[in-house]
Amino acid sequence: MLCKLTGGRLYDPTSELRGKVQDLFLEDQRIVAAPPPDRSIDKTIDLGGQVVMAGAIDMHTHIGGGKVTLAKMLLSDYQRERTIPGGVDGFLPTSAITGQQYARMGYAACFEPAVIPCNARAAHAEMADTPYIDTGGYCLLGNDDCLLRMIRDDVPQPFLNDYVAWMVQATQCIAVKVVNAGGISAFKFQRQLLDVDTPHPEYGITPGQIIRRLARAVHEIGLVHPLHVHCSNLGVAGNIESTLKTIAAANGYPLHLTHVQFHSYGADGEHGFSSAAERIVQALQRHPLVTIDVGQVMFGQTVTISADTAHQTTNRKHASPRKSVIVDIECEAGCGVVPFRYRKKRFVSALQWSIGLELFLMMDDPSRVFLTTDHPNGGAFTTYPHLLRLLGDRTFRETALAEIHPDAAAASQLGGMDREYNLDDIATMTRSAPAAILGLQDRGRLSPGAIADVVCYEEDPAGNLETMFAAPKNVFRRGKQIVTDGEWTPIDLPHVTLSAKPLHHAELTDQLTGSDYWQASYRIENLMIGDDEMEQHIGSEVTVAGRHSL
Repeated sequence: MLCKLTGGRLYDPTSELRGKVQDLFLEDQRIVAAPPPDRSIDKTIDLGGQVVMAGAIDMHTHIGGGKVTLAKMLLSDYQRERTIPGGVDGFLPTSAITGQQYARMGYAACFEPAVIPCNARAAHAEMADTPYIDTGGYCLLGNDDCLLRMIRDDVPQPFLNDYVAWMVQATQCIAVKVVNAGGISAFKFQRQLLDVDTPHPEYGITPGQIIRRLARAVHEIGLVHPLHVHCSNLGVAGNIESTLKTIAAANGYPLHLTHVQFHSYGADGEHGFSSAAERIVQALQRHPLVTIDVGQVMFGQTVTISADTAHQTTNRKHASPRKSVIVDIECEAGCGVVPFRYRKKRFVSALQWSIGLELFLMMDDPSRVFLTTDHPNGGAFTTYPHLLRLLGDRTFRETALAEIHPDAAAASQLGGMDREYNLDDIATMTRSAPAAILGLQDRGRLSPGAIADVVCYEEDPAGNLETMFAAPKNVFRRGKQIVTDGEWTPIDLPHVTLSAKPLHHAELTDQLTGSDYWQASYRIENLMIGDDEMEQHIGSEVTVAGRHSL
């Protein structure tokens, strides 16, 4: 069926469309070129000046895997508060509600950033139960004993590349993430903090070496997304120094620094805690191959979930309510679940909120800074419309600034920032840029050949971006309309997993399976998830994406 969307104002940075009124044609799940005059149109929808964008992409959101399940179990007595759709405290909804809420806001694809190889099946199974959105995962490496031994033994880079490529393919992931490089492993040897240039207590290698070897491997095996880095010393006052060392450790290879708000802290002022957002932005100006997502803090109840057991063990003294889960996982990584409430009248929470907004507003290139709350760590993904209003409305932002802890407001640079995000900035940050950095060639744009994920917003007469982005007027997923004049229409959509499938040498498997390490633990072949298993048992079709042609 050929469907014509007419009268919409298109925002597509990839095609340099910035509010141009232009017809859009959808057919067979794709956006297509305008048909010849003699071709009949099956359906015409008059958008009447609505703002039209491609489906949004959340590049970093915790929606699948063991840690998410543990968090739901830990907070089972908070089920009502966890699962209210779009509610203030709807911080950890069920998979079904997660998919529906993302789709209602106009999101088409979401990526789980911490897929531990031994738990990849469970992560994909949970994501396959998340309807209406396509998903992908980032394979978690950098604390697994096998990799640490390779780096300690200074194995040739091609062999390490093959190991990384095999792991990404085995886990059906699209990218590689490292969490507190070497630090999770070091914690198992009684080392609480491991800075970038500090040797591991057992292996003698530094986090800087791990980052450098992994960043090179990711680049050389052809993954589009750079090494996705959760830096050392998350949440620690003065951790800006570790973050800057991390950038330097990559030795010029591309990096993506995730939830960088939590890594942008100085140690100045009477509270011994200050903003270092400006230093991050200055570093990014010097290193054009480095990108960030923010991990914005939003006030209210949430739960923090992370593979960074060292940080979460320290953080559990701040748990609200007073309970937590700390887990060691197969010597591959870790897991810490700590519920937390961010309060606007507490200095640290208020300054964290301010630092995140400073990062957004100081970055003059929206293609290098991405909209995330590190859901649910900084806040629920359902707060994105409120966050967009903070970024796009200076008056509203100043009102919010006046309501936080006075010392945090005084320490913030927000009051002097005039910048307001416009619709083109928002389309870049949430559509075209995430598609580009993840290698999703047929997403994030409105040009012919793209998947027909189209979102139509009605501008609020008062200019309220929160109202506008919280409830799109019309939403199309793969050409099928799931929101019509603001009303939800349930439909069946096949689930799709986006997987990179980088190439590797077959002989690597024989070398790994024959090694003493794998013989003594479990068979590495058991990690491999095939396309047939994904489709027949997990319930998701695999689409290859995120890989350069080599």
